[in-house]
Amino acid sequence: MKQILLGFHAIQVRLRLDPESLKAVYYDPARRDRRMGDFLKQAESILGERLHSADSERLQKLTGHDRHQGVVALADKITVARNLAELIDGIDGQSPLLMILDGITDPHNLGACLRVADGAGVHGVIVPKDRSAHINATVSKVSSGASEVIPLITVTNLARSMREMKEMGIWLVGTDDKAVKSIYDIDLTGPVAIVMGAEGEGMRRLTRETCDELVHIPMRGVVESLNVSVASGVCLFEALRQRKVQLK
Repeated sequence: MKQILLGFHAIQVRLRLDPESLKAVYYDPARRDRRMGDFLKQAESILGERLHSADSERLQKLTGHDRHQGVVALADKITVARNLAELIDGIDGQSPLLMILDGITDPHNLGACLRVADGAGVHGVIVPKDRSAHINATVSKVSSGASEVIPLITVTNLARSMREMKEMGIWLVGTDDKAVKSIYDIDLTGPVAIVMGAEGEGMRRLTRETCDELVHIPMRGVVESLNVSVASGVCLFEALRQRKVQLK
């Protein structure tokens, strides 16, 4: 199954991880800045005849827009965990750190959340089949390549999958502005999944009720809430901080 990658980060991550999966990479020769020069030096030595020059009109036809930075690739999808069981089985010798996204329909937000998740060392991200964005060229570009390496598990029934995760020993921590405890008040060093809802709407009722614990992010200014990717970063990096402290 093929996918479109666009932007320097997404394609360079694939060049590093699995260059054989890149079937064709197109670049705009009209872009002659240093970033393009560095990219071409790397790509030419790896891709050979799979690297093609293409004008901006052709790149726009491939992507459907002009937000591609002058580089577009046609690639095979990398095989990662396809379901929860494979995901959990693949976490060898570590305490699982997962993220659940409920109702994140904007591909830019999904891409940003995946980028944050990768930075925090998240093992996998779970989203519902409906009412959610899914991997496309925009998500790949915004995630700066994170969508290539983090398993994104799509589930038909999110609440049921959350209950399965609880049976696997994973503690579900949901974010809610009205929660009594803050993200800094709880232990995140064990097997845990951080549950994030859509900005404004938050988690759906059943998702909220399935969580083991609800927490809020302390806010001191006039802004009532954070963008979901920023809020994800606050929660996930607090989990990472606690885990690093535990290992010392």
